[in-house]
Amino acid sequence: MKYSAILIFFVTLVTFVHAQDSQEADTLKTKILPEITVVGRGSKSDIHQLPEIVGTNIYAGKKSSLIVLENVQGNVVTNTMRQVMAKVPGIFIWENESSGLQINIATRGLSPNRSWEFNVRQNGYDIAADPYGYPEAYYNPQLQSVQRIEVVRGHGALQYGPQIGGMVNYILKNGSEFTKPFQFETFQTGGSFGLFNTYNAIGGKTKKLNYYAFFDHRNADGWRDNNQYRSNTGSGTFTYHFNDKFSVTTEFTRWHSNSQQPGGLTDAQFDSNPQQSVRSRNWFDLTWQTVALSTDYKISTNQRFNMKLFNILGDRSSVGYFPSSGITVPDAINPSTGEYSNRTVDIDNYRNYGLEARYLLSYKAGRQGHNLSAGMRLYSGSTFRYRGGQGTTGTGYDISLVGGTWTGDIDYRSRNAALFVENLFSITEKLLIIPGVRYEYLQAEATGYNSITNGSPVYLQNQERARGFVIGGIGVEYLLTSTTKLYANATQSYRPVQFADLTTPPTTDIIDPNLTDAKGLNIDFGYRGNIKDFLLFDVSLFNLDYDNRIGTIKQQRTDGSFYNYRTNVGSSNAKGAEVFGELNITKALRHSAKNLGLSVFASYAYNDARYQNLKVVTVVNNALSETNYKDNKVEYAPENIFRMGVTYSIKNISATIQQSYTDKVFTDANNTVGSTTNAQNGVVPSYSILDATIGYKHKSGVSLKAGVNNLANERYFTRRAGGYPGPGVLPADGRTLFITLGYILK
Repeated sequence: MKYSAILIFFVTLVTFVHAQDSQEADTLKTKILPEITVVGRGSKSDIHQLPEIVGTNIYAGKKSSLIVLENVQGNVVTNTMRQVMAKVPGIFIWENESSGLQINIATRGLSPNRSWEFNVRQNGYDIAADPYGYPEAYYNPQLQSVQRIEVVRGHGALQYGPQIGGMVNYILKNGSEFTKPFQFETFQTGGSFGLFNTYNAIGGKTKKLNYYAFFDHRNADGWRDNNQYRSNTGSGTFTYHFNDKFSVTTEFTRWHSNSQQPGGLTDAQFDSNPQQSVRSRNWFDLTWQTVALSTDYKISTNQRFNMKLFNILGDRSSVGYFPSSGITVPDAINPSTGEYSNRTVDIDNYRNYGLEARYLLSYKAGRQGHNLSAGMRLYSGSTFRYRGGQGTTGTGYDISLVGGTWTGDIDYRSRNAALFVENLFSITEKLLIIPGVRYEYLQAEATGYNSITNGSPVYLQNQERARGFVIGGIGVEYLLTSTTKLYANATQSYRPVQFADLTTPPTTDIIDPNLTDAKGLNIDFGYRGNIKDFLLFDVSLFNLDYDNRIGTIKQQRTDGSFYNYRTNVGSSNAKGAEVFGELNITKALRHSAKNLGLSVFASYAYNDARYQNLKVVTVVNNALSETNYKDNKVEYAPENIFRMGVTYSIKNISATIQQSYTDKVFTDANNTVGSTTNAQNGVVPSYSILDATIGYKHKSGVSLKAGVNNLANERYFTRRAGGYPGPGVLPADGRTLFITLGYILK
């Protein structure tokens, strides 16, 4: 197993150092952080482990990580997630968005497509298009505005809902980290291929009020041809403290991006010139607006209540030339008309509302103190989808229709109500047991049409799914020393029947009336903590069962005709190890020079993700042929992901070199090796990327950061797309540079 020596190394290192530190904890004191606060003030580390409790949420016994953005030594301007998430083992990233406007991450053999296997949140509330019917996270906050990122694996399903992969929560700055009534910060960035970014913010803190507001603009021509983009984000958050116990926070964010999509390439085109583009008329436009009202009430010294009311207004529009035969068909001017072909226009409108309330009670039973977290959720989501409109023959962004109508016009609606409770039982001063249970009620429906026959719409069959169910889980933590612990958990999760599963064309497809939600079971067992002040580590094993996967198989009618049958087709299993360690060498050697620092980190994940059962029925020679992909590898599930880095600092200057290796992956369940003609299937080769960053901070508030991404100019790609934004091979960026000048008025 490649890099298996790293696992052995860290286990050995942790065991050795642990033996030197056998101090036992006299008492177990649960750590509690507010929901938004400065984490690690005075610390230069960008990675931490979440405390047992944050606000009203219990994290004890869960596989989790905490990233402090201020200390990330990487390119946060363009949301370069391989650098931001470098110390979270096992995070797989699709790097086909050079703009960083779309973040695509996953773990444990799940799909990275717009992070839809994670429950993506901002300040604790949903920001995806619809977490039940269409969980794609089109909007992600500009990372310069983010204070910290919380990453929780599958055990978080009990508190947050539909998430086989886990939860990612972006905590934005809110002014609580400031010390004066008015402060100002500005960061100006320039870089390769026309990159320009300006980020400007004001904030402050008084006895009653803390606030933060920013405006961010970013534009670039892009590394590839036909890859220009621009985005604007404005946001404000205001927290008023009526007294020491009760506060109210209002938030508003509006984000707009417009990007040219260069489309995919064939393998031969990629090998010839990965920067080229054969699509110049494809555009993608997004507007995202979030509004939230949050109250936090410290009822007493041992009771806390939080409630969030939130709203999302989102619009997604795309226009381009997407022939059914794929990227091999050129988008060229027709000699007989002197014009391009008409483009296709697609539009989505998202209108979502939600309410979440959580309560934390700290109480004593017997000799120990315990903590109970309970909550409820109400959610209503509406998606209005318009597909296949005939667009103009122009080249710029234009979603005007030219005669005719939409070939698809569907209204989707989802409703959700949920209750959960978790209890942190302190069995002894060292042993914690955290059982939990969640009840879910889900309702999804679709009305409208998605095809036109003989000029008339073909309306959907009456599609509505309503069900209620219970999932449960349990976590365990055992304190070995004052700073190290064993942890384990086993938790059920689920992936609801999606909107796409309810809207297959009725003339060619049939939906199984017994179609059920996909289900997951996450199991973790690990050892984590820190040794003195120089080693932070987390070593764990995992197992993920993914059952009732939804797919399409061919079936035959009595008249001999064939149709697609949408149903539950199989299951998969992912198992492996996730290892992280960061060693501060100067502290370990007890170096006397206070202005010098040298640290190294390594993050490694081994993942064996295979189908346990996957029924496939196709038509061969006008007859049905059934096969099973049992034991085939799950697509987009790299067996090995390894990242490592070295940081050296002297006084106010720090420099980091980071390497990221990702193993090859298959792109289909058939495990096709050679690339197909349309480049949509075939192996994605392994790749190794080197990044370098150097930063300087002066006590006056002036800062300077510069970096080179993909220092060795590696030619690589991470994804083969079957449709938009491809189809075909989507190249990742080659070598790019950036430099950021910042100033903070303190």
